[in-house]
Amino acid sequence: MSSKVIDLRSDTVTRPTAAMYAAMASAEVGDDVYGEDPTVNRLEQRAAEVFGREAAIFVPTGTMGNQIAIRLHTQHGQEVICESRSHVLDWEMAMLSAFSGCMPRTVAGDRGVLSWESIRKAISPKIYYRAATGLISLENTHNMAGGTVTPLPVLREIWQGAREAGLPVHLDGARVFNAATALGVSVAELTSGFDTVMFCLSKGLGAPVGSILVGSRAAIDRARIFRKALGGGMRQAGILAAAGLIALEEMPSRLGEDHANARLLAEATAQCPAAEIDLTAVQTNIVIFSLKNNGDAAGFVAKLKAKGILSSAIGPHHVRLVTHYDASREDCDACAAALTELLR
Repeated sequence: MSSKVIDLRSDTVTRPTAAMYAAMASAEVGDDVYGEDPTVNRLEQRAAEVFGREAAIFVPTGTMGNQIAIRLHTQHGQEVICESRSHVLDWEMAMLSAFSGCMPRTVAGDRGVLSWESIRKAISPKIYYRAATGLISLENTHNMAGGTVTPLPVLREIWQGAREAGLPVHLDGARVFNAATALGVSVAELTSGFDTVMFCLSKGLGAPVGSILVGSRAAIDRARIFRKALGGGMRQAGILAAAGLIALEEMPSRLGEDHANARLLAEATAQCPAAEIDLTAVQTNIVIFSLKNNGDAAGFVAKLKAKGILSSAIGPHHVRLVTHYDASREDCDACAAALTELLR
């Protein structure tokens, strides 16, 4: 086993850059619950500018940002339309129901991508004895579909349809900078029709902690109430926001490297007869493949670990690899070689 461990379980495992460490060490701080942390304030202002919004709020996690947004847009007893493998449904501890009192109305997308027509069919009829639709929630990129991207024309059709239906639309944009990179557009353009957008600083952008929720000034003012209710009122959080500022300003431009490395891994896997992979679904930094003949994903992950490569089993037969800035081209070459050897 190599002495170096190549960790491809997630882009959440990234460590702060040297610039982030330096910024954290010298960060100007204050009490953010009082609105007095200047570094947090700068991060929120800059995030709002980047996304073309009135305001933003710094939250500890993407889950908290999503759940605050759902609470902002809905009332107890309503439904939230979301994709059938979405993060808000499967990975946020049923908080959609526990915190907002809503029920998910799931729709299966094409590689995780929802169309307006599929959403339209899921909207509840306006009958008083039926639970009303309160919100449409999308995910871009879509994690469990393999980092797939919803194109801008598809989003525009959804935004228009939602406006006509009188429904708000929220984006779980944990990896929206990856989506924007893949499409060659700005995040402001890619998210312009959403009422609220959550994005993570701590995934591909490499910050140690934190996510941002952007929206109107009125929405973000209310979001501060719900952040406090969820225990997200941090004090001298400028230490974290300092790293977040560098993540926001410096890291999006290098995400294409992660996408190229993911393509390398995907193409190596596609050449192996023991694996099955949809290359058209590998659009950003996530690679998901299945093992043929009901192969044991957990066992395969253990074999990769013995070679110094960490990955994830995301089902009985499916394996996931996620590239990031801590995984170099050389690391991914080594991983591709290990995959080829094990999948022979």
